[in-house]
Amino acid sequence: MQITGAEIVVQCLKEQGVDTVFGYPGGTILNVYDALYKHSKEIRHILTAHEQGAAHAADGYARATGKTGVCLATSGPGATNLVTGIATAQMDSVPMVAITCNVNLPLLGKDSFQEVDIAGVTMPITKHGYIVKDVSILADTLRKAFQIAKSGRPGPVLVDITKDVTAALCEFEPLTGDSEEDTAEQNPSTYTEEDIEKVLSLIAASKKPYLYVGGGTIISDAFDELKEFVKKLDAPVCDTLMGKGAFDGHDALYTGMIGMHGTKTSNLGVSKCDLLIALGARFSDRVVGNPQKFASHAKVLQIDIDAAEINKNIKTEASIVGDLKEVLSIINKKMPQMEHKEWIAHIQELKEKHPLNYNRSELSCPFVMEELDRITKGEAIISTDVGQHQMWAAQYYKYTKPRTFITSGGLGTMGYGLGACIGAKTGRPDKICVNIAGDGCFRMNMNELATASRYDIPIIQIVMNNHVLGMVRQWQSLFYEGRYSQTVLNDKVDFCMVARGLGCEAIRVTTKEEVAPALERAIALGKPVLIECIIQEDDKVFPMVPAGSAIEEAFDERDLAKVK
Repeated sequence: MQITGAEIVVQCLKEQGVDTVFGYPGGTILNVYDALYKHSKEIRHILTAHEQGAAHAADGYARATGKTGVCLATSGPGATNLVTGIATAQMDSVPMVAITCNVNLPLLGKDSFQEVDIAGVTMPITKHGYIVKDVSILADTLRKAFQIAKSGRPGPVLVDITKDVTAALCEFEPLTGDSEEDTAEQNPSTYTEEDIEKVLSLIAASKKPYLYVGGGTIISDAFDELKEFVKKLDAPVCDTLMGKGAFDGHDALYTGMIGMHGTKTSNLGVSKCDLLIALGARFSDRVVGNPQKFASHAKVLQIDIDAAEINKNIKTEASIVGDLKEVLSIINKKMPQMEHKEWIAHIQELKEKHPLNYNRSELSCPFVMEELDRITKGEAIISTDVGQHQMWAAQYYKYTKPRTFITSGGLGTMGYGLGACIGAKTGRPDKICVNIAGDGCFRMNMNELATASRYDIPIIQIVMNNHVLGMVRQWQSLFYEGRYSQTVLNDKVDFCMVARGLGCEAIRVTTKEEVAPALERAIALGKPVLIECIIQEDDKVFPMVPAGSAIEEAFDERDLAKVK
């Protein structure tokens, strides 16, 4: 039976199990939206306030569910508005398919109205990209896009379709269970039995092993395998921003985040270990600091799905390219029970000597995060924007499960969190979903509150309002002699009034005593709620490692006081 290209798009989405898409219509994509109208009972469409919000929502949906997120946009500015969201997904290895439609084929390359070469624009920030000019290859292209997005190391794929292709008729053959698939991309593992034996040999020889856990552990769904590995290895565990929730934050062997704003325990421990085992982590600059001084006493073992990450930033003693869940399962079967009592005792001493600390006499973001953790019992999905609040959310909420911390780690996208929170709640309606933002980030995409209210999506938006760009101000305070160039936001914007104007409830909190009642009320309301918390403008995130310094040089307020 012949159907239109637009209908083929919808049929392929249904084949891939897509139940929700996020987007914004326009002239060139009208045929697809007309087809979606006819299938509205099978595929839910969330109309966002801005295309960037759609990309972030698809990203948040993917991170919270493990499925592939889908966003739609029209040509020209509609497509370019997706770019920041696509780049965010690429940096954090998020499976996403962005479908855009372009001008008719005869108009391509002629500077037509709302024409942009979006495939060319996004080439450096996608895992793959297509432009479809022939309806006969549309179905296969979309199927390949989903397969590429979710296989191996996941990432975003762009499919740009000319408008005349969406109108053209073509014979459509539904995907059958025995259809051929490219298994090479699905399983890019290249390790051998010798590689496994070398890993086991390094582990057996180690007296002071340390586990460094990244986002790849969550992507590979290796939560149970990691837990078993840690117990058999008997070693302390630190994580990256992207690895939050891969290992239970309440476990006695957990030492907190590593890196620029990691705990002193993690930073000092990794600096003194003799074997650093990196699981699904890429040794980013915010983790490593000075690469010449990073884990300088240790042999480094790296396990990752992406061969390009091996020896890219840090030289390894041994490595395995493969799916982490699969590799850990093999190692767990072969590895005997290890014991490192003295090393664990030393790490526990560091934890007692260097706990996270903040001023408990006044309202602050760390206090709010601890109250949120207590009230939600650590079971909420927390999304964030980028800056001080992001670090506090990583430090003071104890993540116990994977896919419960959603943040822009690689690109550091301000304005990311609200759209991502809407996507997460859409995909996981059973979970309490809370976005933590600073006032600087929030004002970038606060229009997405209108999306939450339009669909009655009961997210909680917490704005940590210190009336400044907090993280930039922190750097200006510490390294720029207090020259606060363009970081003071003490203007006339009333976020509570904005939230109410966009159809949401709003609560302003100015004291510690008001925090718990505000959180409990927001949860009980079951509708989109903004909570504005007024905090001090000079609160700082500690510990901190100066850019380019060794991570063992982490300092906090007590260290600064000694210098003064």
